[in-house]
Amino acid sequence: MRIWFELSNSPHINLFYDLIKDLESEGHTVIITSRPLANTIALLAQKGLSHTVIGQHYGKNIIKKIFGYPIRVFQLVQYLKVNKPDIGVSQSSYHSSLACWLVGIPSIYTNDNEHAVGNIPSFLFATKILIPQSMSIERVKWSIDQQKLIRYPGIKEGIFLWLKGEEIIAQRKLNGNSPIKIYIRTEPPTAQYYNSKLNFMDEIIMQLQHKYDIIVLTRNASQLNHYKGDAFSATTVPVEPLNFEQIAADCTLFIGAGGSMTREIAMLGIPTISVYQADLLDVDRVLISKGLTWHEPNLTADKVEAYLTQIPEKIPDLELMNQGKKTYALFKNEILSFDKNNALMPSPFTDDDIY
Repeated sequence: MRIWFELSNSPHINLFYDLIKDLESEGHTVIITSRPLANTIALLAQKGLSHTVIGQHYGKNIIKKIFGYPIRVFQLVQYLKVNKPDIGVSQSSYHSSLACWLVGIPSIYTNDNEHAVGNIPSFLFATKILIPQSMSIERVKWSIDQQKLIRYPGIKEGIFLWLKGEEIIAQRKLNGNSPIKIYIRTEPPTAQYYNSKLNFMDEIIMQLQHKYDIIVLTRNASQLNHYKGDAFSATTVPVEPLNFEQIAADCTLFIGAGGSMTREIAMLGIPTISVYQADLLDVDRVLISKGLTWHEPNLTADKVEAYLTQIPEKIPDLELMNQGKKTYALFKNEILSFDKNNALMPSPFTDDDIY
């Protein structure tokens, strides 16, 4: 089977990496497209994944996004006509489902953001739609064809963490009482759903950088240049994206202004503060309700220091890990159900597992 994965943003690489390798080990051919957004290209290189860069990201401006949308869809259609996959798979790539529909192949689309405008064409043209159980249908602003819909257990970050979690936890134990390291993930400045302040954590970073090891994980060249400035001389700002396992292994406290990495870290039982400025997603509310994440959009340096004096003992969320294992199997099963050379695979789930 020839399977196309569209990896168009940084979180998609961790999400699908093990699944891609699993499918390749079973003899399937995987082709990958990408675009130059955030740390996507660098992370693909870090993982050693061959890919084709298609088009560009059109930034924050809504007009540019609207006019850029059909351009990239057209570019993907030309790629698909040449490479002839049997199916397309994507997480929140708003171009992929339409591109598949235009060339006449099935597509699987998944998203966990109920506010994303790009869900409109994706829900319409996808063959199958996978969303987490915790994502409230009532909060999804766009209509979903219920016949296409499959609701998976847990949250998407569990799809790869169920494989990596034990190894990371063991490494954290080996690190023991290392010096306090605070990792800060900046806000997603070009995301359609993000309409809040930029560089709003500057004051916190400047006040804490001479007391603790602060590592700022930037998303683009503009943020990188900003935090390489003299005001942040005592802050570590990696030029290339760090390996996730490295971050998780020695992180004392994680402060996240975005979604995916914040959820990944929190699931592992690592103390996590979310300063997410937009309307919280249902998947974020799951972690907050479990006590795995403290949501404090008005965070200050004093609040961070107070938190550090009484960091609660946390353990990885094994329930979410186990649900991630089920969801991994579900995704793989749904992809292979389109394999014309094999009989339709029976689902490994009961309705209670999925709905």
